[in-house]
Amino acid sequence: MKIGYARVSTEAQNLDRQVDALQEYGVDEIYTEKMTGTKSHRPELDKVRLRMRAGDKVVVESLSRLGRSTKDLLNLLDEFDEKGIQLVSLKEDIDTATPTGKLLVTVLSALSQFERDLIVQRTQEGLKAARARGRKGGRPKVDSHAVEKAIKLYEAKVYSVGEICKLTGISPATLYRNAHKQ
Repeated sequence: MKIGYARVSTEAQNLDRQVDALQEYGVDEIYTEKMTGTKSHRPELDKVRLRMRAGDKVVVESLSRLGRSTKDLLNLLDEFDEKGIQLVSLKEDIDTATPTGKLLVTVLSALSQFERDLIVQRTQEGLKAARARGRKGGRPKVDSHAVEKAIKLYEAKVYSVGEICKLTGISPATLYRNAHKQ
């Protein structure tokens, strides 16, 4: 079975061009949605994922319609591969059933892994440089005396939480978290 998937980012955009391309390719079913690609939960794509079976083809007009990011796209491609699903992207002329399609997916995977490794490396270098300048990461430490004072005021039930936080300089979340520990 050939399953088509088309997506645009906003309600104002039109799906016609993508749907026409999918129909011209000869898909059996088309799932469409108008939703930004940055959303991790896309109901129609979820339906495609539930519908597909080994030997099926998922057809998209462009890879950008399928994945939110390179990482997201590669995760989907891995899922398809594990389930025996082929992916066809019309715009990029990629078909994972062909050796060239498989090569392109492998190159994309390698580039994505390289990108992840660079991000980790830059993060580590940035943390090291910050530590060398005396900066420490993480949340700022809360003054334990201010917390104790805030808890006593809270238990006295004379002041509001807002007033207690103003007087002691701690946040409501810190007050509640520590008041309920006791």
